[in-house]
Amino acid sequence: MAISHPAPKPTEAEVGILQLLWELGPSSVKEVYARVGQERALGYTAVLKLMQTMLDKGLLERDESERAHRYWPAQAKSKTQRALLGDFVNKVFAGSAGELVQMALQGRRLSPEEKASLHGLLKEKVK
Repeated sequence: MAISHPAPKPTEAEVGILQLLWELGPSSVKEVYARVGQERALGYTAVLKLMQTMLDKGLLERDESERAHRYWPAQAKSKTQRALLGDFVNKVFAGSAGELVQMALQGRRLSPEEKASLHGLLKEKVK
């Protein structure tokens, strides 16, 4: 039986690359650089090195069948978001999702749709 290891936590820069790849789909380093390099003032080689590191860490997968290798996230966006949020809630709010929600909603106006969605979610969680 294989031992499953938790996925490594991405750095802030790596999350930026993941966000872009979730938006674009499988992409070459050149395509990622065209978007990320401009926003973050990174050179092509810095983007390449970052993506290679992410591949080594298991955050990305790569197709080498074409000349320009294609990269994509190794995990679904929702799975990565849950893992990062869970870690954040544990570290900052001592595991209390309620405290997180209260803090997130303080001083913010919610649309009627957001209110209905949150109300439905809370009703479901109380069952």
